[in-house]
Amino acid sequence: MIRLTVAQAVVRFLARQWSERDGVERRFFGGCVGIFGHGNVAGLGQALATSTEDLPYRLSRNEQAMVHTTAAYARAANRLATLACTTSIGPGATNMITGAAGATINRLPVLLLPGDIFSTRAASPVLQELEDQRSYDISVNDCFKPVSRYWDRINRPEQLPSALLAAMRVLTDPAETGAVTLALPQDVQAEAFDWPDELFARRVWHIPRPRPERAALARAAELIRSAARPIIVAGGGAIYSEATDTLRAFAEACGIPVAETQAGKGALPYGHPLALGAIGATGTTAANALAREADLVIGVGTRYSDFTTASRTIFAPDAAFLNLNVTGFDAAKLSGLQLVADAREGLSDLLEACAGHRTPDAYRQRAAELTREWDAAVDAAYALEGSPLPQSAVIGAVNAAAGDDGVVVCAAGSMPGDLHKLWRPSGPGSYHVEYGYSCMGYEIAGGLGVKLAAPEREVFVLVGDGSYLMMAQELVTAVADGVKLVVVLVDNSGFASIGRLSESVGAERLGTAYQRRDGGPLPVDLAANAASLGATVLRPESVADLRKALDTARSADATTVIYVRTDRLADDAPSSEAWWDVPVAQVATTSATYAARETYEANKRSQRPHLTPPG
Repeated sequence: MIRLTVAQAVVRFLARQWSERDGVERRFFGGCVGIFGHGNVAGLGQALATSTEDLPYRLSRNEQAMVHTTAAYARAANRLATLACTTSIGPGATNMITGAAGATINRLPVLLLPGDIFSTRAASPVLQELEDQRSYDISVNDCFKPVSRYWDRINRPEQLPSALLAAMRVLTDPAETGAVTLALPQDVQAEAFDWPDELFARRVWHIPRPRPERAALARAAELIRSAARPIIVAGGGAIYSEATDTLRAFAEACGIPVAETQAGKGALPYGHPLALGAIGATGTTAANALAREADLVIGVGTRYSDFTTASRTIFAPDAAFLNLNVTGFDAAKLSGLQLVADAREGLSDLLEACAGHRTPDAYRQRAAELTREWDAAVDAAYALEGSPLPQSAVIGAVNAAAGDDGVVVCAAGSMPGDLHKLWRPSGPGSYHVEYGYSCMGYEIAGGLGVKLAAPEREVFVLVGDGSYLMMAQELVTAVADGVKLVVVLVDNSGFASIGRLSESVGAERLGTAYQRRDGGPLPVDLAANAASLGATVLRPESVADLRKALDTARSADATTVIYVRTDRLADDAPSSEAWWDVPVAQVATTSATYAARETYEANKRSQRPHLTPPG
């Protein structure tokens, strides 16, 4: 037995958890990020300050940001490792809810350790206590329940071992993972208890690679062999399971073109003969054209978001679906044939089961021709010049600077859509755009997480002025901890994508411009702000200057912010020729809204339930 406080026991336990997949073991927790207040400083704060365990602490500047950093870390580690996050009770805790939602939506493991009110209620109501009249057992931490894959409150030390083991079970389960919340009452954190030595033994959590059920595999192989125009939609699961080599082998053997979701982008590197690039509302015309003609859609590790399916308008009415996913919930979508398995193992078995089958030469040639046409459109977009700088040219310059070892990080605004269409990935892990939640403010915090998980890679953060103003604080963390980022801050004085969307639905770009009430420009200097936070700042005025600035930033040892101005009214990226369902008012006072409604209703008629007949 060993006598420790609850908080000390948590720290010791976390430091001794390992994950294993394919014979490779690694520490599951790369550290703990946190901000201390009265709800955790005497517990977890004291435990981390005096611990000799290998669980390094890192100070964050914003509680939401620390969860974004953790989620990005987990994604860059292919869900085989993560960080722990600790906050005080009250606003420190509830600030994490947005990040928790993003992690759960994106199927990424994060561990949240918010402080909580006193379990004994001896001093109730304490500072920041909610005081719900229905029950004294409710605190603001109950808000985490709907956005957590596992939630528990530790009211007694005896409850801790089972809660910790349950948390690890969920965090290391590829089918169940997401945010895990263990609410820790502040008095319980400081309470001592005699713990069994076994709780702190080195524990290895083996990440499973489930194989597909034999009968389902046979049905899947038959479906593939019967298809003349199949297409693969590669999602994040193809990358998290490290299935990209197997995906390439399967696609090449069967001659099936591969399109990619936001999370799956990079599953095939740019230039591969079967790589169609992005699909859906922010996709390439090549991928979307083949999607409209496909008689079979093979989803690999995708959750089929509305952007992927272009709000269910991109696939043919009679298309069949074969969904390979480690999660039955996602495999069952679009009433497809379910192949519930690890992506790598499922593709390996499909490769064997479909041996000798190959799509017609003409089909593969058409895919290559469509891709060449799209490449020409991207080349033209990358070559644009102007003042302010065209956003597509900015992306092209960053793409060139990233090279083979770079990672681009983005999350919200017009940039993710343009990146999905235009970015030419070097391979898995080179493209990191959070688009499950598309959370403004993720970018710099996420870039920090990627760099912590993959310090050998150059991390390029693309962030718009809107996202920057919501959460730039982690620049300070990067500077303080000596973590190098290349941040390209794109200032278009407002919201470009929502402005265009607003105009298209008759909302007249309301609230999408950063300006004075009288319409004049704001006297705001975001570059000066970045410099005040400790970053080196460069201000290129042309595309040529931007390329030089990127070279300078890449060769630097510290975080550099490259400030560029673009035009929010410009739309210089080529169209995906796809649709996204955003309702338009049925009744209005402007003719533009009625015209937009007519267009909307026409597009709605092309939506399909995709109810594949049973067979």
